[in-house]
Amino acid sequence: MQTADRLTRAEGIQKVPSPKLDLFIRKGFIGPDECAGLIALIDAERRPSTIADDGGDALFRTSETCDLDSRHPAVAALEEKIAAFTGLDPRLGEPVQGQRYGEGQEFKAHTDYFEPNGADFLRYCAVSGQRTWTVMIYLNEPTAGGATRFKTIGKTIQPETGKLLAWNNLKPDGSVNANTLHHGMKVRSGTKYIVTKWYRERPWG
Repeated sequence: MQTADRLTRAEGIQKVPSPKLDLFIRKGFIGPDECAGLIALIDAERRPSTIADDGGDALFRTSETCDLDSRHPAVAALEEKIAAFTGLDPRLGEPVQGQRYGEGQEFKAHTDYFEPNGADFLRYCAVSGQRTWTVMIYLNEPTAGGATRFKTIGKTIQPETGKLLAWNNLKPDGSVNANTLHHGMKVRSGTKYIVTKWYRERPWG
């Protein structure tokens, strides 16, 4: 079964009604205790986030990042839960990444796929291919701000502890889908934590 079909049938799922992309929301995907444990791991190892191409804007992505170790029991449990829910092959998954957004930090409008004609396309995609699905989970709720806005469909999703978002970065023909453009909006008060797992066309490594 294709991932989009599987998610459409999943318990508690909401499919965003747009013909432009496959975007799904599942509230309460993981519990508060699981979220707290992952936040602690992020805080222990976070570093300034980077981006393949910031277009010359040093403030394009101002968050902090942590690569989570799949050998840690909490991370391994999360990986298993995501795979069981989505049906995505774990071999295609990149390592889970955690992000922390402090007050005033954001990730401006971007896509998760690598531009096919971009200077670094072969560097990032030669082995494992293009990114296909993104699975993102909010670990907490900042006091204000920090929503995720999908600009081309006018959909803004508010952070809620344990809420999962999943979307396909590609069109049915396998080409990249520019309608997945999204903005990790500025945190106006408090702190936002998320985890993200990206999947590829071929096994990761």
